[in-house]
Amino acid sequence: MSNVIQEFSRFAHQYDHYNIIQVQVAKILAEKIPLDNYSTLLDIGCGSGEIFRKLQKKIKTFELFVVLDSSEKMLEIHPQTEIVTKVCANFNDKNFIDALPLKQYDLLLSSSALQWSNDLDFTVGKLSTLSNRFYAAIFTSGTFKTLHRTANINSPIYSAEKLQETILEYYNDASFVLHHYTLDFDSVREMLQYIKKSGVSGGEKKLSYRQIKYLMEKYPLDHLEFEVLFVNAKN
Repeated sequence: MSNVIQEFSRFAHQYDHYNIIQVQVAKILAEKIPLDNYSTLLDIGCGSGEIFRKLQKKIKTFELFVVLDSSEKMLEIHPQTEIVTKVCANFNDKNFIDALPLKQYDLLLSSSALQWSNDLDFTVGKLSTLSNRFYAAIFTSGTFKTLHRTANINSPIYSAEKLQETILEYYNDASFVLHHYTLDFDSVREMLQYIKKSGVSGGEKKLSYRQIKYLMEKYPLDHLEFEVLFVNAKN
């Protein structure tokens, strides 16, 4: 089991108490999706089901809503209805598409998940075969920017530029919008606790004791920074 799966599974039962930013991101992503007669939908990295909850209220034409996540515990939390099919699979695995009930969907979605692709070219290439319409929200390396700079570590996720470049290799038409968020904390200790339990860190390399101590003393902000790339792509 990868570190990312371990992190999401370990704190799945607490996830909805810590996923403040992810909920906001899912809401905005759902708002960006135009009303249409979508019959089949695939949500990659569905988590606890924020995208499903938002779209269920907005769009009434779904016949099949396939939700894929690498964490069985997350899938247990996801709402279950007669149109929902849950698939436990990791989009980093070579044959993850084989686990899906269909090979083509009217709409492909992903919110707060694809930043954890081990091989972005592989992942986007595979996803592009599943649907001609792709809406996504992906955290970028601008997330925790000041924290990483203060601790003198590199972000474990992709830059906005790399994400855009790769998506444009597989989709004929794509538009991108960057959103920035901040989340306030009373202390650095509270901030680090949030990172641990929210799933935003996704199993990135743990800070050493020395780095944590340095952050407690030197982190210059009372908030965390988040940067999210919203994607609207089609072929």
